[in-house]
Amino acid sequence: MLKTFFLKAKSYKQSTTIPLKAGFTLIELLVVIAIIGILSSVVLASLNSARTKTRDTKRVADIKQLQIALELYYDANSEYPGALTALVGSSGGASLSVLPVDPRGTGNETNVANGYKYAINSDTTPTAYHLGAVLEQTAVQTTLDDADRDMDSTAVAGFETNTTESIPFNANQDATTPIYDVSNI
Repeated sequence: MLKTFFLKAKSYKQSTTIPLKAGFTLIELLVVIAIIGILSSVVLASLNSARTKTRDTKRVADIKQLQIALELYYDANSEYPGALTALVGSSGGASLSVLPVDPRGTGNETNVANGYKYAINSDTTPTAYHLGAVLEQTAVQTTLDDADRDMDSTAVAGFETNTTESIPFNANQDATTPIYDVSNI
């Protein structure tokens, strides 16, 4: 009887074994790859907008730093410099160790020095300036503070005469590409 029991148990065990899968199917792998692709594109899109905001924040901070350096230069010389490069050094009222550069590195356009726009009233001794930076965000996305002038220095008396490094500009040319600008006018 015991022998019969073991034989039946052995035959039952052999008949109920289920073969194991060898791996994932092609469809399962494709679904996982698609999900990973969708998640990575969402993450990259959100990182790109954060980078844009960071670059715009740096531009505004650079403009404020240049504004302070311009006022220190004016205090020492009773006039504003003809070019922003005069703000670098330790003599003649210059107070910057290095001139701030636009985060994108632009600066090859007309009336842009290191990516920042700068104009002075060049009829006589420069006693006024207009300083700005082109932002990447649209006007709807940008939260500019009260210092943003949106000034057109081409229409202000004294700014019409152009020099090689100081050319008046319109800070409200296009609503899709706002310019953060400051002025002492």
